[in-house]
Amino acid sequence: MSRQASKRAMIAPPERNLRRNRTILYVSVAIVVVVVIVAVAFASRVPKNASNAPIQSTIKVGDAAPDFSVATTNGPFNLKTTLAGGKPVLLEVFATWCPHCQRMATVVDGLFSKYGSNVAFVGVSGSPYGIDGSSPETQQDVIGFQQQFHVAYPIAFDPDLTVAHLYLQGGYPTFVLIDKSGKVTYINSGEIAQGDLAKALDKLST
Repeated sequence: MSRQASKRAMIAPPERNLRRNRTILYVSVAIVVVVVIVAVAFASRVPKNASNAPIQSTIKVGDAAPDFSVATTNGPFNLKTTLAGGKPVLLEVFATWCPHCQRMATVVDGLFSKYGSNVAFVGVSGSPYGIDGSSPETQQDVIGFQQQFHVAYPIAFDPDLTVAHLYLQGGYPTFVLIDKSGKVTYINSGEIAQGDLAKALDKLST
């Protein structure tokens, strides 16, 4: 028997199978790693669009802002009364389950600390679903959102989604700026850079 034949004879079939299985496992793991890396790279390039919303209002820039009243975490809010007091308004229509809204909470907090003395801020829930994304929205979901994401500006639970029907566009969150005369001057949705919102607020508060 030749030397090579002796070596082949020494490698038992179970050992050959084990080596083959290990090779398959290593190749599979490598493929999974590559797929994950590609997916992460692709996701980082995807714009942070607004979460889809089933409600779409017809309001547009230049329209008179419809009046509304809500009970916020900082007390009652009425649009007409606030405007009559000489303050323009930043309105956010959000969903407690929405990841874009959750990330924007810090952005809006920063703007609130800078502009809150000159501009009235109010966030209003605009989704029928709670923070878990499936159960009905409740006041407790709004309070939980405030606590979990350290929301400093006033936010409100709107059980009838009245404000969403009046103002929600594109998706969650929707931001609407209303000047002292009650005219809509800005509408945008999704994750917005703090600087972009600040520019719109600078025009609003002058």
